Amino acid sequence: MTPHALSISQNPKDPDFVQDPYNFYAEMHRSSSVFFWQEYGMWCAAGYDQVNALLRDRRLGRENRWGAPLNPVEGRGHLTDFDRIESASLLEREPPVHTRLRTLVNRAFVSRSVERLRPRISQLAQELVDALPAGQPVDLLPAFATPIPLTVICELLGVPVERGNDLLNWSHAMCEMYVPHRSRETEERANRAAAEFGAFLMAHIEGHRHNGADDLLSALIAVRDTGEKLSDDELISTCVLLLNAGHEATVHQTGNAVKTILEQGGDPRRFFETPDRAAATIEETLRYDAPLHMFTRYAYEEIDLGPVTLKPGEQVALLLGAANRDPSAFDGPHEFRPGRADQKNVSFGAGLHFCIGAPLARLELQQSLGVLFEQRPDLTLQAPPRYRDSYHFHGLESLMVD
Repeated sequence: MTPHALSISQNPKDPDFVQDPYNFYAEMHRSSSVFFWQEYGMWCAAGYDQVNALLRDRRLGRENRWGAPLNPVEGRGHLTDFDRIESASLLEREPPVHTRLRTLVNRAFVSRSVERLRPRISQLAQELVDALPAGQPVDLLPAFATPIPLTVICELLGVPVERGNDLLNWSHAMCEMYVPHRSRETEERANRAAAEFGAFLMAHIEGHRHNGADDLLSALIAVRDTGEKLSDDELISTCVLLLNAGHEATVHQTGNAVKTILEQGGDPRRFFETPDRAAATIEETLRYDAPLHMFTRYAYEEIDLGPVTLKPGEQVALLLGAANRDPSAFDGPHEFRPGRADQKNVSFGAGLHFCIGAPLARLELQQSLGVLFEQRPDLTLQAPPRYRDSYHFHGLESLMVD
């Protein structure tokens, strides 16, 4: 591409950027909210109004309709198992396939369905808080943030919770495929994880078929067995997506939210005094420090971005974390203000691919953090937490508290 005034170099692995991407976003808001990010090789949108509109624009989509990447990675033979799961994933498809797959799982994740999980989430949170060691530092990520969403999604889907460590390892390995400048070793590790994850699920599905369980997996198996709506690959990919997405982002957001709340000082219980206050607090933590900062789309038609026109087949990066801090959309965007009148974050996306697990994630965060701070209002950060080098995910390496 010819060098352009809006062509920007920002290494996503630069330590300063990893710890605080919001400085870079603020500079882009001041100069141009549409820019070409050299390290990613694509145009980016950082402004709230444009990101929100493009997430809903049906001239853009997740599905690569050209059959191969426009900038193909040489020799993807070592990614066969990973690509097989990705290609059948709800996240990567567009209508009519997306409509069919989403309809099959949507009922389990609408607000009225997840509400019945509130007592279970509170119970899990209480058990974990009771188990926190007294009088010594503890890392809340493995001790509190991870077990709740992992247990809930396993129980909801019908997968044994005791395999949680395997599920975590497979999920982490597969998610590393979305980190820039990944190594061949990372790709091979992700492919092994995909193969092992798929084999585990296939064996579990066959043993699950006739046990009469009332869970989402049983419902999906029943659909597959009709031979009409769900293939084996789609069944496996749907389970992988739900298990990965059902805990990965919520773990990041739990850590980010606890960090943010403790940094405000004072009694953290004030943020959870009522259900409405708890909901407003969690919504502001999602805006203030989201767990996912970038979502990409392919252009299916020419799209006018203002300073440039996307051509069919080109990708655009929608910067969710930047949109949530846009000063033209939010008053005092860098201030933490639960209950703000202009709350309209895009942390769960928007439009056709709006996060199917959003109601569950919100409930888990409201209930779990409400229990945590009610029982441990004197929690303090042992040291300033550091973020993992894993952009475009945005989560902590650890969360050590006293």
